[in-house]
Formats: sequence, structure tokens, C-alpha cells
Amino acid sequence: MARLPGGGGCPPRKTMVGLGLGQLVSLLVTGTGFASSELSRRGINVPTSQSLLNYLFLGIVYGSILLYRRKPLQMKWYYYLILGLVDVEANYLVVKAYQYTSLTSVMLLDCWSIPAVIFLTWMFLKTKYRFRKYSGVAICVAGLVLVVFSDVHAGDRAGGASPVKGDILVIAGATLYAISNVSEEFLVKVGDRVELMGMLGLFGAIISACQISIFERNEIESIQWSVGAVVPFIGFAVAMFMFYSLVPILLKISGSTMLNLSLLTSDMWAILIRVFAYHEKVDWMYYVAFGAVAIGLVIYSGDSNSDDKRGQVAESTDAEGRLPDEEAAVDPKCQGAASSGIRQSDDGKTPPTVIIPKEPLDQTC
Repeated sequence: MARLPGGGGCPPRKTMVGLGLGQLVSLLVTGTGFASSELSRRGINVPTSQSLLNYLFLGIVYGSILLYRRKPLQMKWYYYLILGLVDVEANYLVVKAYQYTSLTSVMLLDCWSIPAVIFLTWMFLKTKYRFRKYSGVAICVAGLVLVVFSDVHAGDRAGGASPVKGDILVIAGATLYAISNVSEEFLVKVGDRVELMGMLGLFGAIISACQISIFERNEIESIQWSVGAVVPFIGFAVAMFMFYSLVPILLKISGSTMLNLSLLTSDMWAILIRVFAYHEKVDWMYYVAFGAVAIGLVIYSGDSNSDDKRGQVAESTDAEGRLPDEEAAVDPKCQGAASSGIRQSDDGKTPPTVIIPKEPLDQTC
């Protein structure tokens, strides 16, 4: 693909696919938020039960593929158990928040997962970020603060019984989502996507069933099931299944930070739903907060291509076991070993011998 001087040019196909998938999962998240809000308005507050059907879908569809393959697991089973526990509780906290705060607050506050993801990828996946990206994240966090102030300021709006409590639940759930996203990014890049989804569905269903039997049994028995209750309940599960199926693909293409940045656009769809579907008025601080989030997103993504290239170079360097030039140049012994791999005989007459080491280089190099 032709590029302009200085690295410009048309975005590569991989970037366009990542952007397209990001918008698709963003719409799916908006759909799950709409379904959860509808169930909450009807007095149906069973957050774990809503997620159970999704985990059953994942376990049946992808688990069947795993059984058909008849291959051993690439990763230890307890990794998926821990991931399933984190994911179930993240869904529980966020869905529970719809009982206390508005749809728009939930959709805006979930971008707290972005700074959490950046910290976790920097800490555990060794991802490097420029100062420009940190500035974009700081502006997004400023938008979060405006949302919280808006919920306190506009307490008389139709947004829930306890907006501040709902905001806290969303932030806690977003933090767990960040842990889940980073873990999935690691597992899908070193393991298998089908295995990840199948095992996540299995353990997620088991954990959800145990949690339902303890905390939500009475709530389920008291539900008056009707078409108006069943449709959003099933719609939530279907949207979540599609979301979970697409997320590993996006994580493998663009990473967990890009995933969470793409989900920010769901805020726009949430505001449209609130204005046109619920006929509610949006507090003026929401527009300021959304503007701050949008500006932060533009600043963050302005130089993403160069960061992606540096990340790909770093990954290939680690995979091949080579040292960066600036590190290899520190020790002349290391520099010679890394640069040539050829030994000249002492007399200068015998042809040079190519050395292919069977063991890794000295770790000090």
C-alpha cells in the first residue's frame, strides 16, 4: 500500500477491520444496556440471571467445537476459572447499577476501564504509551468526574433511585472489565479463541448458577413473565453472545485498549436512546462530559499507528530472542555474538565457521 512521506497514507486493512469491529461491538453494548434498562424499568432485577443465558450459549456453541476437536487445552483450566469469576462479577455490578442510575451514566462511566486497561497492559503486558496518550486518558477521566457531578446536581431527573451508588457500582464493574479484557487479550494471543470462549462459557455458567441459587432465587420466582419481559431478557443474552464472540477477534487485532476506546462511542447511541426512546431530557453536563470524552479519544488515537508499529517490533524481538541494538551495543561481547554468529580461525587461512548456538545467549548480554 502506497504511503506518503513521513509514514502517512491510507490506513491499513487491519486498522479498518479493527475500527469496524469496534463499532459493531459498541452497538452490541448499547443494545445490552437498552435491554438491562428496560428490565429494570419493569421491576426485573436479576443481573446474574441475565448473564447466565449468555454463558450457556458460549459453553454450548464453543464447547461443542472443543469436544469435536478432541485436543488438550493449551492453557491451564484454572486460568479460565479465575477469568470466569472476574467476568461474572463485572457483569453483575454493571447490570446491578441500572437499578440505581441512568442508562447514560452507565454508558459514560464504563470508560473508566480505559485508564485501568492502560495500567494493566503497562504493568503485565509491557505495553509502552506516549505522553500524548496519557493526556487523552486524563481528559476522558475528567469527563467521568463531570458525570458524577451531574448525577448529584440533577438528582430530580428520571435516572434511578440512587445515582451516586449506581455510579460507584459502574466504576467497580468497569475495573473488573479491564482485568477481564487484559486477561482475554493475553489468553487469545498465546492460546486459542475457541478454547477461550468455550471455557469462559463453562465456568461462567457454573459460577452464575451458584450465585443465582444463593442471591436471586426469590427474585426469579416473583417475576411475572410476559412478552415485554421475555424479549429484552433474550435480547440481552443474544447481544452479549455476539459481543463475547467478537471481542477476542478485536483483542487479537488491536488489543484491549483499542477495544475500550471503541466502546466509548456507545455513549452517543445511549444518549440517542434516552432522548428518542425514553423521551427524557439530558442534563447539560452530559454534553460537556461527552465532549471531553470525545476530545480525549481523538487525542489518544491521533498517533496510534506508530505505537502499534513499535509494539509489533517489540513483540517480534521478544519472540525471536534478540536484543535491541542499543542494548546489544553496551557490551562488545554481546554485540559480536548478536551481529555475526561467525568465528574466524586463528591462522586466517581456514574458512570461517558458522556458529549455531544450541543454548540461549548469556542472560547478562
